[in-house]
Amino acid sequence: MRRLFRGWEAWRLPRPAGAAIVRAMNDDANPLLSSLSSELPLFDSIEPGHVLPALEALLADNRADLAAILEAEACDWPGLMQPLEAIEERTQRLWSPVNHLNAVCDSDELRPVHREGLMMLTAWQSELAQNEALFAAMRRLRESADFQTLGEERQAAVEHALRDFRLSGAELDADDKARFRDIQMRLSELATRFEQNVLDATRAFSLHLTDEADLIGLPDSVRQAARERAREAGKPGWLFTLDAPSYIPFMQHAENRELRYRMYRAHATRASSGKLDNGPLMREILTLRGEAARMLGFANAAEMSLATKMAGSPAEVMDFLRDLAARSRPRAEEEAAELRAFAAEELGIADLQAWDVPFASERLRQRRFDFSEEDLKPWFPEPAVLSGLFAVAERLYGVRIRERQDAPVWHEDVRFFDVLDGEGHPLAGFYLDPYARTHKRGGAWMDECIIRWRRPDGRLQRPVAHLVCNFERPVGERPALWTHEEVQTLFHEFGHGLHHMLTAVETLDVSGIRGVPWDAVELPSQFMEHYCWHRESLDLFARHVDTGEPLPEELYAKMKAARTFQSGLQMLRQIEFALFDMRLHAEFDPEGPAAIQDVLDEVRDEVAVLRPPAFNRFQHSFSHIFAGGYAAGYYSYKWAEVLASDAFAAFEENGIFDAGTARRFRSEILAVGGARDFMQAFMAFRGRPPKVDALLRHAGLLDERD
Repeated sequence: MRRLFRGWEAWRLPRPAGAAIVRAMNDDANPLLSSLSSELPLFDSIEPGHVLPALEALLADNRADLAAILEAEACDWPGLMQPLEAIEERTQRLWSPVNHLNAVCDSDELRPVHREGLMMLTAWQSELAQNEALFAAMRRLRESADFQTLGEERQAAVEHALRDFRLSGAELDADDKARFRDIQMRLSELATRFEQNVLDATRAFSLHLTDEADLIGLPDSVRQAARERAREAGKPGWLFTLDAPSYIPFMQHAENRELRYRMYRAHATRASSGKLDNGPLMREILTLRGEAARMLGFANAAEMSLATKMAGSPAEVMDFLRDLAARSRPRAEEEAAELRAFAAEELGIADLQAWDVPFASERLRQRRFDFSEEDLKPWFPEPAVLSGLFAVAERLYGVRIRERQDAPVWHEDVRFFDVLDGEGHPLAGFYLDPYARTHKRGGAWMDECIIRWRRPDGRLQRPVAHLVCNFERPVGERPALWTHEEVQTLFHEFGHGLHHMLTAVETLDVSGIRGVPWDAVELPSQFMEHYCWHRESLDLFARHVDTGEPLPEELYAKMKAARTFQSGLQMLRQIEFALFDMRLHAEFDPEGPAAIQDVLDEVRDEVAVLRPPAFNRFQHSFSHIFAGGYAAGYYSYKWAEVLASDAFAAFEENGIFDAGTARRFRSEILAVGGARDFMQAFMAFRGRPPKVDALLRHAGLLDERD
């Protein structure tokens, strides 16, 4: 999941269009500007040439409106915060489609436009965030008697805004403000280049096979998808890429070790050489983040990152991760030893390497549990999975989900759905873009399209989400068949979507996922993954593609038994990433002798039991922390997993579809957005602080003596 902007996030205005926007709309029917007043973005009409004129007009109006706000010298909600909310909402409504299209329809024409637009927006945000008069007005509002009458939502929005002012350099002197602004501009540019380099490096490699002997071990569905990929590229044979739906099954099933090595090496060295080398960008990003943090009085970038999160300090995070590592390591060492022995004795691989691990693990899983992920795919056809996913949400929260055919979309594969309340009234909506394709960023995410907000004219704006995955598309006349892991990914992103769509908050900056601490925002998504494992929920969607029969009990038992397969190794791998991220942002010294690779090597010395080869350059494609919102925050996945597992344990105690528990979860977690302290929200739901036991139990790592 990623947000539209990172850093200072306080404000947004559809109100009557300003003079510059009116002129731009009269001069040229710009669909981006028209989208400001339409129900949904006009995705089917937006072109790269529309972006900069629309943005220039918008920012001109923003600056005029800001000047009017300051001239009025208001320091109450209607005169100050409401028009500022409107400015931010208008800006988000215009930029969100552009940012989204850059991720899902990347093109040579859009890239420079997106990059220039991002620089313009970063400059505007810095200008807004460092405005001394605006900061002073906000402080006067906070100190006034009126503040006590605002209510929880609006008070939280003011508090968050003041915090973000400080984190954006509002208290710096003029020279330092200019330098801080330059740093933010440069960081935006570097993050964009980092992500584009990863995308280009991923796209630059493909494995084209014409000898069927090279396909030994690959399931029919994987072969068919590869043949379709080759056909679309105008080539004979089979084509494999570094996109997850192609790369992962190839590494799990291909018996040709040399080809696995070629695929692994290409994947592990993405964006690490030549003109796409992210190495210099990473070093500059870390240097600038550290400089910005010290300018604001923090010891390092990690401390600055945690200023908006639940965790109190880098030391607290690293203690948390190391405690999980200590609990997981004995199991992980046993699993690694077992894997090496199996590879040597059963597969003839005496020197188990990184490119052998997925293959050997899948073979071991099949040996132990007598099934593979491929065996499950016929029970997870796309129509049944979507129907079941929606049924889970409907049973939990009393909503209805219906597809709409007339929504403007950016690709023929994209679908739009309305979310209705129990009486059929519209609550929210979401786009679903499920398949991998060229020019689409890899991975899966949820993003804001439109935010729930009570407009100044009193109308309630309903939220809309983007749900994006990269699964294999249907082959021939059959529906797409997804792995159980892909089903979990879909449930995960839909959990984020429910957090955004089921909010009850009407104040823009704390609505949905806004204002939610980064280390708590994964709770609703990880919570939803649990519904992929229980018989009662699986029966809603695990239906055979040909017969419609439910998942056989024998296969379900095998799947459940395999749930904790290599859970120790998986836990340590995630901890490795999180500890590397936190140490990098807490300790990296651009003037010191230790390189980024040195930090990663030290973390692996401490945590890993399966070491990658020396040529591995995983960090060069670690977009989460170098181009996303997870800098000094990757630990959030594990932190939030503790919260999610403990939250789901309440449903296990009362019934996974228990109406009362679901009502409390919706009202205390999903509905409150960032309007309430998240620990207080969790305790209101659970009745106590979170415990780690449920996470360890779900992962099969809870020692009976604990």
